[in-house]
Amino acid sequence: MKSPGKNLRSYIELTRLNRPIGIYLLLWPTLWALWIAAEGWPGWHLFLVFTLGTILTRSAGCIVNDVLDRKFDGRVKRTKNRVLASGKVDSVEAIILAIGITLVALLLVLTTNILTMGLAAIAAVITVIYPLMKRYTYVPQIILGVAFSMGIPMAFSASTGGVAIIAWLLLIANLLWVVAYDTQYAMVDRDDDLLLGLKSTAILFDDLDRHMIALLQLTFIAAMLLTGHNLEFSVWYFLGLTTALILFIYQHYLTWERSRDGCFNAFLNNHWVGLSIFFGIAVQYQLG
Repeated sequence: MKSPGKNLRSYIELTRLNRPIGIYLLLWPTLWALWIAAEGWPGWHLFLVFTLGTILTRSAGCIVNDVLDRKFDGRVKRTKNRVLASGKVDSVEAIILAIGITLVALLLVLTTNILTMGLAAIAAVITVIYPLMKRYTYVPQIILGVAFSMGIPMAFSASTGGVAIIAWLLLIANLLWVVAYDTQYAMVDRDDDLLLGLKSTAILFDDLDRHMIALLQLTFIAAMLLTGHNLEFSVWYFLGLTTALILFIYQHYLTWERSRDGCFNAFLNNHWVGLSIFFGIAVQYQLG
């Protein structure tokens, strides 16, 4: 019989709460949008709804991903010790936990409005579909990009009751960024994915992987520059973008040899990209 302590540790690993990078990458764009929609501090209600909602959504998404990928994870170097693949948690336990987490997230969304609830439902469907895409398409990163960008229109709808055009520009920008950093992530598993017959942009881009990542990152920066121009932002915002650009350059240094550790560290570095841009936005509204 498993001890409560071991169960708790296994559940933490299953939801990846011990690896918060996914929370950060999902949260920063949502907070960009929340601050822009509210033109500054959005208030405790929306801040907590979207922060806690991000943590819960990412946790449930990780469980869904692991349930659907459990037969592959045990054959991939990076994922062979995941709790479902190693048998520490069974699929029924995992599904029950995912349902419980999703219900709590639903309660949070119910405190907003109808449009936000509708967008949340779309986001949930995309989250379930995403893990299956690597079996059928070389661009599952695009589906992930949509899933990781749904917090943007949701933040606008919860704040203003509608979704402004600038929100869609921000969504497109974020989608480009997600595809770039998830390609770095996929580069870590490329050899294993080829053996298993799985697909990714890292496989699609092949030797052009670093070039395509650079193109995606530059297009992301261009879209964010256009966002700042349309919002008539000042130097603070553009300092945040400049920091992001410097971090992108550093990421290319990390991935130059295409080593597993280098690519994974480049992926992790994107947390600081998101934080830099959020800092620029927050200071912009604070100081003008």
